[in-house]
Amino acid sequence: MKTQLICDFLTQHKLTFLMNEPMSRHTTFKVGGNAAFLVTAESADNVIAIFEFCKQNDIPLTLLGKGSNVLVSDEGIDGIVLKLSEQPNISVAPDGTICCNAGMSLTALCATALENGLSGLEFAYGIPGSVGGAVFMNAGAYGGEIKDVIVSATALYNGEIKEINAENMALGYRTSVFKTNGHIILSAKFKLVADEKEKIKARMTDFITRRRDKQPLDFPSAGSTFKRPEGYFAGVLIEQNGLKGYSIGGAEVSEKHAGFVINKSNATSRDIKQLIKHIQDTVYKNNGVKLEREVIYLGRGEN
Repeated sequence: MKTQLICDFLTQHKLTFLMNEPMSRHTTFKVGGNAAFLVTAESADNVIAIFEFCKQNDIPLTLLGKGSNVLVSDEGIDGIVLKLSEQPNISVAPDGTICCNAGMSLTALCATALENGLSGLEFAYGIPGSVGGAVFMNAGAYGGEIKDVIVSATALYNGEIKEINAENMALGYRTSVFKTNGHIILSAKFKLVADEKEKIKARMTDFITRRRDKQPLDFPSAGSTFKRPEGYFAGVLIEQNGLKGYSIGGAEVSEKHAGFVINKSNATSRDIKQLIKHIQDTVYKNNGVKLEREVIYLGRGEN
């Protein structure tokens, strides 16, 4: 590790950073070893500087949103883990277009849409992720997806800032071009439609109530553990195999919703990975269905 080199660079650029920071503090699973450096970027210039520094000095760079769809290994993460500022930087145009920074929470974006009487993002209310993470994964729920409302995203690639239109994002079920092209999403633009605030709020309340009723929100998790297999529902398959409540170490298949693996009691990343594999093996053996993880594995030993 080039610890002193990284320290000097971050100090020189007056960047906010933490050393040997437990990733359990920054992921919704509440597990994971330490990040060698956790850095918060307040601007696009910060991101460019960090990207160029890491590229020139062969230092691993990991981008992290709100940590809601990832599992960090118990061994932690080398190099720099980069978080974008969560401070809202948002604008609303008269035609219903909203532009905001990628580090902003989805919940805050939905609240702004409501305040301005704009509909289209109700489905995202309560999803515990950042705007950038939602675009990266094409987040969706209750019949809505990011692809339905996004116009474009501004991203950094090889030191150059580009605006990428929605039609060039390859947005699909829990995927986008950003999963493979190495771009760092900096901001996004959405097109919404005017509606009565009371109706928008009613839909948001309905969706958040459904989440609370059906999902194990009282335990740490990464949301839905698996993608929906074609022709099936992951939670139903898992429950049919008698795995509801099955546990390995502190990790458990939620008794409330079998599609969620939860951190029931001081689970380790290893516990969660072993449980996920056991679920996949069992369902494939008995049903011939391959469950694909929605959760992304990060950290040492994952490459």
